[in-house]
Amino acid sequence: MPRKRKEGTRAPNGASSIYRGADGSWHGRVTVGVRDDGKPDRRHVRGKDESEVTRKVRKLERERDAGTVRKPGKPWTVEQWLTHWIENIVPGTVADSTLSGYRVDVRVHLVPGVGAHRLTRLEPEHLERLYTKMIRGGSKPATAHHAHRTVRTALNEAKRRGHLTENPASLAKAPRITEEEVDPYGVTEIKSLLDAASRRRNSARWAIALALGLRQGETLGLRWPDVDLDAGVLRVRRNRLRPKWEHGCGGTCDKGKGGYCPKRVALRPETAETKSRAGKRAMGLPDELVTLLRTHHERQEKERAEAGTLWTNGGWVFATPTGGPTNPRTDYTEWKRLLSAAGIRDGRLHDARHTAATVLLLLGVPDRAVMGIMGWSNATMAARYQHLTAPVRRDVAQRIGSLLWEG
Repeated sequence: MPRKRKEGTRAPNGASSIYRGADGSWHGRVTVGVRDDGKPDRRHVRGKDESEVTRKVRKLERERDAGTVRKPGKPWTVEQWLTHWIENIVPGTVADSTLSGYRVDVRVHLVPGVGAHRLTRLEPEHLERLYTKMIRGGSKPATAHHAHRTVRTALNEAKRRGHLTENPASLAKAPRITEEEVDPYGVTEIKSLLDAASRRRNSARWAIALALGLRQGETLGLRWPDVDLDAGVLRVRRNRLRPKWEHGCGGTCDKGKGGYCPKRVALRPETAETKSRAGKRAMGLPDELVTLLRTHHERQEKERAEAGTLWTNGGWVFATPTGGPTNPRTDYTEWKRLLSAAGIRDGRLHDARHTAATVLLLLGVPDRAVMGIMGWSNATMAARYQHLTAPVRRDVAQRIGSLLWEG
């Protein structure tokens, strides 16, 4: 308990004290620990009356006893902490794609929205108003929700290091995300896509997407040692990353972006480990897909001969005409061209993955096997990907009719 003392008297070493100063204000002092230099860490609070200061002193004492007192020194601003976190703490601890997402949230949304607040003065309401403003400004609820997860992660680290006593983002209400209904491609549409793909370069790439449901990065990250055509087995080990470049010319070229610089320097590796432990998996190949891959390999060998010394021997299953890894952006553009060539309704590249999951559902493959094929780490993912198509709903209706009205 704090000791109240008269003006001019001295409290015992280490004891909390409450007193009225010569300026007429009430003051309190609490020893909460020891500073880095070995001196006592004695905190000061003030208020307009004795009861207010008493509350503040007791709060500090409770935080001291619970080990949650904020570190000494001037508090960070939210901008300062987020910048320090994204530049000095996060790199090397998360996947490159995750780091890129964090950077966008920090730079585009969080710093402009709440960066000026003192870290210790940030309230849940500040964040909730930011999310509302983002959505009213045209951002999707999922974008605001992603920003919420980013700031929550950043402030959890601030709390763990003693810069905060509680995380306001953990108290803030995140925007509700509504799952968009995805209508996967039907069997007839899949056949049209595969037929159109057969007349295009790297046609087996789309057969793998539609039949096995590999993610874009997983497909483009395949190398020939990952494919055993004799055994009919494909192993997913890595993800192809979207290239990122910086200038290597020292600013002497006239190109605006680093990717166009003649001496460009890569800022990230070509591939990274799979998205999760479950993502690293082996799966069987249908005989038809084995045949397609054999044909694809033969065509690639012809391209190697034609390229001559220009060929880059990276061992990529789906390579450029000179053997280099396929850029994910180029791959996405080719997907759109394939849809147009097949006369199929527009859809996201990821919808091919939804389609593969639905095909597995139609075939009655057990959930555990589906998880292994799709690389899901938990069963809840099945609800997001396995959409009941019209044939399935019709089959259920027919079974109900047979049970209740026939015989």
